[in-house]
Amino acid sequence: MSYIKTISISRKRGEKKYNVPKATLKEGSGIVNDAHAGFGHRQVSLLPYETIQRTRLQGIDINPGDFAENICTEGLDFKDIRIGTRIHIGGEVILEVSQIGKACHNPCRIYQALGDCAMPREGVFTIVLRGGTIQASDPVFIIQNQISVSL
Repeated sequence: MSYIKTISISRKRGEKKYNVPKATLKEGSGIVNDAHAGFGHRQVSLLPYETIQRTRLQGIDINPGDFAENICTEGLDFKDIRIGTRIHIGGEVILEVSQIGKACHNPCRIYQALGDCAMPREGVFTIVLRGGTIQASDPVFIIQNQISVSL
């Protein structure tokens, strides 16, 4: 079973994200009180916890939220996720994948330490199709693969 490992937000862009026990997602916007919420196509970001574990094995002290992801999942196979994939979280939230990966900033401290960063390959960005409240340990699963993203 796949589930939320952590939820991370930041009040301002460019600040390190911090973990919160639960969050409210607003349809068409993102996570309430997160600096990256808005009406664009990168409202909520997800990254597998397995990516963080692999990075740790390379000698980097890294934790959920350090890749600037909003939701860290455990047990969800991201290799089959494509643009248009819909992800169901908890009892009500539905996200739709709008972008796979994103270039590192300046480069980020992970890239500086390793010469590589997984976020451009393994992170996904989504739009919120149906909002609601989520918390750590909520189940996460793919509900359908779509052809195009509706914004």
